[in-house]
Amino acid sequence: MAIIEVKNLHKIYDETNVPVKAVNGIDLKVEKGEFTAIVGPSGSGKTTLLNMIGGLDKPTKGEVVINDTKIHDLKSKDMINFRLMNIGFVFQAYNLIPVLTAKENVAFIMELQKVSRKDRNQRAMELLRNTGIGDKANYRPGDLSGGQQQRVSVARALASKPQFILADEPTANLDSKSTADLLDMMLEMNRESEITFIFSTHDQRVIDRAWRVVTIEDGKISSDKTREN
Repeated sequence: MAIIEVKNLHKIYDETNVPVKAVNGIDLKVEKGEFTAIVGPSGSGKTTLLNMIGGLDKPTKGEVVINDTKIHDLKSKDMINFRLMNIGFVFQAYNLIPVLTAKENVAFIMELQKVSRKDRNQRAMELLRNTGIGDKANYRPGDLSGGQQQRVSVARALASKPQFILADEPTANLDSKSTADLLDMMLEMNRESEITFIFSTHDQRVIDRAWRVVTIEDGKISSDKTREN
């Protein structure tokens, strides 16, 4: 059963009176437990598609349905709450709060969900250990390497117990070893816990690990290939 369904999705930007079709009629279904890479050159529309799936951007036309909820119809406050309870995000720039420790960054999402202090601190530590940086729980982002910051970002994305995780170019700022370690960790979570990951990327290292690769060119899907996972 599809947890995400995109139907005839369009996004047109018209900032200079010259319409730009960033996404131009995409249909896509994502099943629970997929480890999918959405790939394509810069300007192909992959990040715009990811942003619409995540409710960060509204489509010009078409539908985004997540577990039978048409998220594009939600009001702003309802969309914020829906994202908080259903979607985890991992960004290229990590987007950690610099004045908070690693544990506090992970726990912050659960605080917004009204999880008790005891439970959120316990889960934050568990997630940091699971992502291999339990010993860095009291470090602030500025004291962590890029790979360590991205692991905190993944732990934070998992903290809310989301339906799926959207990762926008998560390896772009990482060296080869950090990338390999991060992808190994995500794959292990995917296989053991059936956590659904959807990447927007042009990183061949990510593409090689994904078991479904959706290629976008000029705002349209040009190929959709699945291999044994």
